[in-house]
Amino acid sequence: MAADPVHSTMLSSVILLWVCVVFIILLLKPRRPKNFPPGPPILPILGNILHMSLENPLKDFERLRKTYGNVYSLYLGPKPAVVISGMKAMKEALVNKATDFAGRPQDLYVNDTTQRKGFILADYGPIWRDHRRFALTTLRNFGLGKNSMEDRIHGEIKYVIDTLERSIGKTMSPQVMFHNASSNIICQVLFGRRYKYDDEFIRVIVQCFTENGKLANGPWAMLYDSLPMIRSLPLPFQKAFKNVETCQKIAKRLLTEHKSTQIPGQPRDFVDCYLDEMDKRSGEDSTFSEQLLSIYALDLHFAGTDTTSNTLLFGFLYLMTHPHVQERFQEEIDTVLEGKDLASFDDRNNMPYVQAVIHEVQRVANTVPLSVFHCTTKDTELMGYSIPRGTMIIPNLTSVLNEEGQWKYPHEFNPENFLNEQGEFVKPEAFMPFSAGPRMCLGESLARMELLLLLVTLLGEVMFLWPRKFKFIWPEDAGEPDYTPVYGVTLTPKPYRMKVQLRA
Repeated sequence: MAADPVHSTMLSSVILLWVCVVFIILLLKPRRPKNFPPGPPILPILGNILHMSLENPLKDFERLRKTYGNVYSLYLGPKPAVVISGMKAMKEALVNKATDFAGRPQDLYVNDTTQRKGFILADYGPIWRDHRRFALTTLRNFGLGKNSMEDRIHGEIKYVIDTLERSIGKTMSPQVMFHNASSNIICQVLFGRRYKYDDEFIRVIVQCFTENGKLANGPWAMLYDSLPMIRSLPLPFQKAFKNVETCQKIAKRLLTEHKSTQIPGQPRDFVDCYLDEMDKRSGEDSTFSEQLLSIYALDLHFAGTDTTSNTLLFGFLYLMTHPHVQERFQEEIDTVLEGKDLASFDDRNNMPYVQAVIHEVQRVANTVPLSVFHCTTKDTELMGYSIPRGTMIIPNLTSVLNEEGQWKYPHEFNPENFLNEQGEFVKPEAFMPFSAGPRMCLGESLARMELLLLLVTLLGEVMFLWPRKFKFIWPEDAGEPDYTPVYGVTLTPKPYRMKVQLRA
């Protein structure tokens, strides 16, 4: 019996369709270049997105590291990325071959939200170098390591003390207090003013920063980066674009107000210095502009607020739940600062245990676990592998801060990680919470000063606080402490409460 010609045609069409689909899939499937770092099998279109948790990929990075080594590759959709782990590989990339790995990928969600004009995310080139050089010089002139910056920090600490005094004998949530304090310190550097903790500027800016921080390293950002075809859809990642727009409007309004009171040549703050620099370069092809200033100010504000406040939150969490550490911390402060009105940043040189505790807090807090993604500026090599120009680089700082062999106690909170046999403070080479190389955090010096002065003043016996000497206790009804961080661009501890008491 002859076959039905209609059915034969349909069958042929179906087979042809499937052949075309398979062929297209094979064409779309990315292939690792020759001598590229190994990694898990790649799916067409999706890449390795199914190999990672969209909510928090940190454990997946460690799991893949155990399988593929300290340098391995992943595909975020069709785009290749190389994950670097371990001290040896990290040092080779970020220090020994610093300029090869100093770029920034320019086609990610975080870049699009700022229209590729942010300072932290700017690609490695003349504009970035020009602005970084200016920022470092300006911040140094405004007192990084000098009394003027200490005065700003001590001034803000008074408001923190006022908040704590209202909570003596009670429990309080410290999240808003530390975020506002950190925000105000960087605001004084940038804009020459501080804001009341209930001011709209503080409230709106901190809220936008917090939301965008969660979005930028969350599942929607990963989907945005991996699947370009969904970028125009009304999905939750659009919220970040609105937040950036809101912040830019506020920043531009601030700049307009600032310019009306500026006296050229007599800078009060970072913004005045930038405006003066614009005037100096007015007759040349300058990289400086008011549009860039508003975005850069927001960048520096975010970087100076989020990491410091989250480190403080981790610090008080660990000090409360390790009372023997808090007690020894306070004893050393009281001995060194006996009779002094104020703590100074230079006092750290006589406080080995205090330094050890603060550095250990930074190590375990690990507030920026994946740093900020890098990008290769040219074809290069890493640990014997070939890395083409333009490849996204993900520095897994967690792997270095917890690496076996680099630390005495890599998986627990213990200040002995920073003390030698003689009880002297030592900083291991693997301590790099601020990353390393030319892309190292611009605000490291300010952050270190803030952490030391805040912790020493609030926990120590100084005349500045007399007769107030605080002690911080984990509330009896709070249950077991949970050190598991909330994942985002920066890690933050889960919300907690602390009990504030006066020391005997």
